[in-house]
Amino acid sequence: MYSTKFEGIEHPLLLNARDAARLLSISERTLWGLTHRSENPLPYIRIGRCLRYLLSDVHAWIESQRSGWGLVQEEKESQHEQ
Repeated sequence: MYSTKFEGIEHPLLLNARDAARLLSISERTLWGLTHRSENPLPYIRIGRCLRYLLSDVHAWIESQRSGWGLVQEEKESQHEQ
């Protein structure tokens, strides 16, 4: 699914901005914009002056951003299974 190996740590609990941006394949500047936008911002944790991103929050946020044909097909398939 998503690669979660950073600097020798198999499954980090918190990501710094550089690693969160790398996970999302975006720049740190774009990450900052996503973190501070008013609609559906990327959740973060403030530790002193530093922002950290909970890995599970990043994965949940990615899923919340899904749209398009593939998502429609998955919804139809899940309705047929019920």
